[in-house]
Amino acid sequence: MADEGDVLTDLNPQTNGNGADNGPVAGIISQYVKDLSVENPKAPESFQWTEQPELDVQFNIGARAVNDEITEVELKVSCTARTQNGTSYVIELSYCGLVGMRNMPDEQKHAFVYAEAPRFLFPFARAIIANAVRDAGFAPLVLDPIDFQGLYLQQLQSQGAQSFGEPAAGEAN
Repeated sequence: MADEGDVLTDLNPQTNGNGADNGPVAGIISQYVKDLSVENPKAPESFQWTEQPELDVQFNIGARAVNDEITEVELKVSCTARTQNGTSYVIELSYCGLVGMRNMPDEQKHAFVYAEAPRFLFPFARAIIANAVRDAGFAPLVLDPIDFQGLYLQQLQSQGAQSFGEPAAGEAN
């Protein structure tokens, strides 16, 4: 059995004894922070506020083809904490992964890009956000896990006849 690193980074097709491809291959090639913004607009006054802030967390998934076999998947997360006194902090993160896919039907590629890849990327984005909130002087914000597969299936059901090649509603390109 090949170790995980080989599967995720080596997208060269392997052949079986009769020379045919072994089948579809997909994996995360690399991950990176594309953009990170941390705002603490009311510091130092906000550190004295005792009221529990109201959190607004938004996320979006986008994809952009780099070439025929590589797609950049972008997970955007925005977290805003507000109280009656004002905004405590705003964290905006664009966390990306390069996804390699070969020998896959379009519907499998679409599912991998909009459901499976974000599932891989989210724990890293979650840690970056927790650290950014902590570094801004507040208790770390630990985001709840997200069921990307369930959200993906909901989007497909709500769109009905839309083709698999187009992003689901609420997704950025």
